[in-house]
Amino acid sequence: MKKRIVIFGDSNTWGYDAKSGGRFNEEIRWPMVAAKLLGESYRVYEEGLCGRTTCLDDPFNEGLSGLSYILPCLQSHSPLDMLVIMLGTNDCKERFSLTGANIALGMRRLVMKALAADVWRYKPNILIVAPGPILKECELSDVGKNMGKCSDKSYELAKEYKLVAEELNVGFLDAAPYVEMNDIDFMHLTEDSHKVLAKKVSEVIKNTLDNKEVKI
Repeated sequence: MKKRIVIFGDSNTWGYDAKSGGRFNEEIRWPMVAAKLLGESYRVYEEGLCGRTTCLDDPFNEGLSGLSYILPCLQSHSPLDMLVIMLGTNDCKERFSLTGANIALGMRRLVMKALAADVWRYKPNILIVAPGPILKECELSDVGKNMGKCSDKSYELAKEYKLVAEELNVGFLDAAPYVEMNDIDFMHLTEDSHKVLAKKVSEVIKNTLDNKEVKI
């Protein structure tokens, strides 16, 4: 059986294209590019959902709490060898009134639930990816009407997520050095960023899983 990876995230994992208002194709979306780079011995499952949060129920849209969906998601794709989580951008929305440290607590709950799930083929391997920060210009864009004041706290996530990763002994990657936001809504990845992030994440996955025993 191939090594099985779930990539769990929001619109930047789903592949939202701000220019068209639609979705980037499989040749651009970073989970699918990562799958291609990983090769035939890996099976990557895309689990991106626009608006998804770490653990928050959105008052205007149902089903967006990652905490509520993570267990059935992992169970449906089990047995698993690795989980990659990139969430937090939507937790920054002004209506949730959270600090960066609060959002990290949501990520902590999510990771702890995944660690305890009976879905792992060998042992839990989890990578927390801190999303690239939301640019300040987003708050003045059309998307800003929904996001509100969101930029400043997004810059706190990498520091706070790293602390969570160290506490729970899971992997951590700050996406910021590898990605750029578009110049339309200033919160979604450019096409090139999908490719660069895919390369980095695929390297981390390989370093984590290659040459390790995988029980079948």
